[in-house]
This record gives sequence, structure tokens and C-alpha cells, in this order.
Amino acid sequence: MLAGGAVMTTSLGAYELAPASVTPLIRESLGIGPSAAGLVVGVMFGTAVVTSLPVGVVLDRTNSRHATAAAVGMLVLAGVWGWWAASAGAFLSLLASRVLGGIAYTVVWNAGIDVVGRAFEADRQATAVAVFTASGPIGFAVGQGAAPLIAGAFGWPAVFPVFATSSVLGFALFWPTSRGRGRVHGADPPTREELRSVVTNRTVWLVGGIAFLAYSVFLFVNSWAPSYLTEELSLSLALGGLLTALFPAVGVLSRVSGGLVSDRLLGGRRRPVLLWSFLVATPAVAGFAALRTVPVLVGALLVAGFAIQLGLGLVFAYVRELVDPGVAATAVAFLTSLGLAGAFLAPIAGGALVGAAGYGTAFAVAGGLGLLGAILSWFAPEP
Repeated sequence: MLAGGAVMTTSLGAYELAPASVTPLIRESLGIGPSAAGLVVGVMFGTAVVTSLPVGVVLDRTNSRHATAAAVGMLVLAGVWGWWAASAGAFLSLLASRVLGGIAYTVVWNAGIDVVGRAFEADRQATAVAVFTASGPIGFAVGQGAAPLIAGAFGWPAVFPVFATSSVLGFALFWPTSRGRGRVHGADPPTREELRSVVTNRTVWLVGGIAFLAYSVFLFVNSWAPSYLTEELSLSLALGGLLTALFPAVGVLSRVSGGLVSDRLLGGRRRPVLLWSFLVATPAVAGFAALRTVPVLVGALLVAGFAIQLGLGLVFAYVRELVDPGVAATAVAFLTSLGLAGAFLAPIAGGALVGAAGYGTAFAVAGGLGLLGAILSWFAPEP
């Protein structure tokens, strides 16, 4: 079950972020600016912001396995549609296909966390959820590294169907092994008052703010580091994408480490992991554009990527512990909505900053968001 879900979300992550590594090709082919190019990535996250909470409410009232099946079918359709639109130079149609993919992403992500979180006991839940969410950065790394190669062989529009259809393999593993985990047995659907208790919970909002800032930093670097390496340091598109892939790839280790450290070494405490995540990542991100040698840049990507992702897997287990189990999927969905609001805004606002003030200012602002995340983490209560 965990392996199948991880393969699905790996495919989703690759589909989601692949356009970032071929941004120069997209801009040249479609004749668009940096902000519009950032929207090709960001629109999926924007879709999740709008749809995540309704999806969570539905998941608390239905079967998460069945919802996942429908979402994988939507993702395959979105990939084929995106290829057609990109090949035809239809920018708005391409964005519409990404909206459909964003809905599929939201369902698979929230349903997967719901099923995995239900399948493990409390003392292992953070670790299990962290392992599941670690598939996200694997997908980002695959998308960053492989997209330029796919574009070179088949044209950049091919990145959409290639990564979207690969989710079918993960679903084939997930479906039989998740049987019986699709919903809480013997529990009534949550009432409106119980659902309202999630969106009015101040601690849930605080953790959501932490997720917003972490995802903002994470997506800014993922979206604009490849262009920085290509345009400022004259690296090839393929090499820039490959080096940037290190930033999300190291999350495979850090997201699992965050859950293990919290569960095993800190006795279930969440706050220290979140605090150190931001404190270490902030200077590496803020000073990134001041670095001019490739080995030092690689080191900064590894340090920043490891640090910022320590808490990205942990927050989803954390928020489940703040609410009643009957509305856990809604809490995860609400957190996803807030976190991905940052992921939606970061590529677009980052593109505007890059165009107006340059890469140095844009990376410094991203570092400032990390500092704000450290401040919020300081005030986060333990579950």
C-alpha cells in the first residue's frame, strides 16, 4: 500500500514540476514572459488551494480508495490534453489541462495521507506519513532531471503525458494492498459542527501558516534555480535541471528523517524539527544568488533542500493529531490548501521579482520567508 501510493505521488510530483526545467523552451515556444511561465507550474497548486478543503470533506464522507481510482483516470486525461494543447501552442488550454491535473493531484495526495495515516499506530504515524510524502520530492527530482531529456528526444509537450500516465503503475500496486483502509469503519460521517471545528482551530491555522511558508520557499527554489543556473551561469538546460533536481531529491532522506527524529528521538515532539528546518534553510536560500561556483551551489542546494523538507512531511502527521480522527482527512486537506497556496504564489511572484529586480533580490525575499517560518515555529504548540 505504502509503496503503491508512493509511486503514484512520485508520478504526480514529476508531472507537476516538469515544466520548471523546460521553462526557457516554454517561453520561446509560446511567446510568454516569466510570470506566465511560472503559472504553468503554479496553476496546479492554485487549483489545490481552491479544491483541497472540499475534497477533504468528501473524503471524510466517502471511500478514499474509490476517489483515488477516479483521480488517476483524471490525471491520465490531463496529461494527454496537456500534450495536445502545448503542441498546438494553446496556452489557455494548456492551463486548463493543468487545472484538471491539479484536481487529480489534490485527491490522490489527501486520500493517500488519509489511508496511510489510518493504517499505522500513533507511535509510527509521523514516520509512515513522512515516508509517503517523501515520494513528492522524488517526483520533483525526476521531473527536474528527466524533463529536459524527454524534451530533447520528443519535444517539451511530451513531458505531460509521460509523467501523467506513469501514475497507473502506482495505482496498480496501491489498489489491492489498500483494501479495507478507505474509510473509518463504524463511524458516522462528520457533522457540520465537527467540520467547522477544523477551520476555526487556531493551532491548525498556525501549522497551516508554517506549511504555507515552507512550500513557498520550496517551490520558489524548484521553479527558479534552473533558470538562474542557465541564464546567469551559462549552464546547459539539462545540467541546470539535473543540479536543481538535487534540491528536492534530498527530501527523500530529510522527510523520513524528520518523522523518525520526532517519533523516536524527541518522543513525539514536533516543534524542534520545524524550527531547525527553517533556521538552517534560510541562509542557504537567501544567499544562493551570491554564489558563483558550481560546487558551492550544489552544496547550498543540498543543505537548503534537506533542511526545508524536514518539516514538510511532518506537518501532515502533526495536523491529524490536532483534531478528532473523524475529521482528520478534512484537517489534512485544509493544511494542504494553505500549504499549496504558498506553492501556487511562489513561482508567479518569484517570476515577477526576477523580472523586476533580478535573482539576488528574489532569493533574498525567499530567505525572508524562511525566517518568518522560524518565528511561527517557535510559537507552535506540541500535539
